[in-house]
Amino acid sequence: MFEQTFKNIDDILRKDAGCSSELDYVEQTSWILFLKYLDDFEKDKQTAAELSGNSYTPIIEEQFKWEVWAAPKLPSTGSGNNSKLDHHKALSGDDLRDFVDLQLFPYLKKFKQQADSPDTIEYKIGEIFSELKNKIQSGYNLREVINLVDELRFRTHKEKHEMSHLYESKIKNMGNAGRNGGEYYTPRPLIKTIVKVVAPEIGNTVYDGAAGSAGFLVEAFEYLKKNNELTTDDMNTLQKKTFYGKEKKSLAYIIGIMNMILHGIEAPNIVHTNTLAENISDIEEKDRFDIILANPPFGGKERKEVQQNFPIKTGETAFLFLQHFIKKLKAGGRAGVVIKNTFLSNTDNASISLRKQLLESCNLHTVLDLPGGVFSGAGVKTVVLFFEKGAPTKKVWFYQLNLDRNLGKTNPLNENDLAEFVELQKTKADSDNSWSVDIKDINQTTFDLSVKNPNNNNEIILREPAEILEEMKALDKESSEILKSIRELI
Repeated sequence: MFEQTFKNIDDILRKDAGCSSELDYVEQTSWILFLKYLDDFEKDKQTAAELSGNSYTPIIEEQFKWEVWAAPKLPSTGSGNNSKLDHHKALSGDDLRDFVDLQLFPYLKKFKQQADSPDTIEYKIGEIFSELKNKIQSGYNLREVINLVDELRFRTHKEKHEMSHLYESKIKNMGNAGRNGGEYYTPRPLIKTIVKVVAPEIGNTVYDGAAGSAGFLVEAFEYLKKNNELTTDDMNTLQKKTFYGKEKKSLAYIIGIMNMILHGIEAPNIVHTNTLAENISDIEEKDRFDIILANPPFGGKERKEVQQNFPIKTGETAFLFLQHFIKKLKAGGRAGVVIKNTFLSNTDNASISLRKQLLESCNLHTVLDLPGGVFSGAGVKTVVLFFEKGAPTKKVWFYQLNLDRNLGKTNPLNENDLAEFVELQKTKADSDNSWSVDIKDINQTTFDLSVKNPNNNNEIILREPAEILEEMKALDKESSEILKSIRELI
């Protein structure tokens, strides 16, 4: 039922003049889903309070409750919950749209200022509705969507579990839609594998400074729940003192918050901010984390004023993030970070300096080399860096993921593809796809860490077309700058 409801909602939004892409569909579905979730959340809290003989003070005022403005019902007949929508009370058309735009959103926005602290659900309500707006232009379309969402339930564990998986599939579709949607989605099999290798424990703090749709934080939460028999204290720790994230873009921030809530984290500690705006020299011990899991955006270019926050100046967004992550990690802390494979071999000063810093301040114990096509719609090749802070690197274990098929939207990466890597990584064993490199044997000037599998001497490794084009663009730019300098001298 849930899946068909989501498809029906998308069909309605496609007809609306205010929604033009998969990104809009996810965003608009998200705020309506959130308010329905909030209604069920309040009902659960009220029931729990009554069972324990306590009173419950509702978060949302009467006139803004879901059952008042969104889905007022006729009195139920007979047994069970078979109430039908009261069409005399239910707003529609311009009346509904005006109520949402002029009354509901301004009311919910105020929660941010009124909340006791940022780690409350009240604060998250205010932040969410400060960051987005209703884009559904037709109040009649909005009424149809609300009616469909009203059929969904978030009461039982099974319902929440199914809903969270469906929401994940929507995020995936948004990523597959291309444009900037792809940057919000890291394939879940890859995330699960990274989490398994880094292996967070109850009591660790887990951080993602480029949270996107919060996939890493969600999967770390699922891993910790599945691999531990949780006490009430453990669950409280996971809810409030474990997961932390930052996200720059409004849509990704909203989706990340919603994704964590649907997976069972009531007030996610995700902050809407530009992570790179923080000067890393200001980071103190209290600001550090035990575990860092991330796939920072690559290919972006940061302004000069942002670069001033880092000792190694570079316009490459991912390289600034890597500096941030190294500084944010506690001594003994562990990290799994996705980055472009060119990081391992680039000959520019920033890349060399960053490799040197990573190798000297951390133990880069594992590099997972991924084939092209792991990220749908992106031709770039990536690697995953697994490192521990506190001691310099002496030996790096490489694993090259060689598959007998091309990856793509219709043939994505799966967990079985990575099973051998997970098993061999435990002992850092050599195989046809894995080998170790002593750091003393690499070039001590360039610190080149190129993936060169000694077991495949006859294999000619062809670069991805997107990688070649990217290098050609960089060379063209460099040539232009040289010619410009020559002209200025003349």
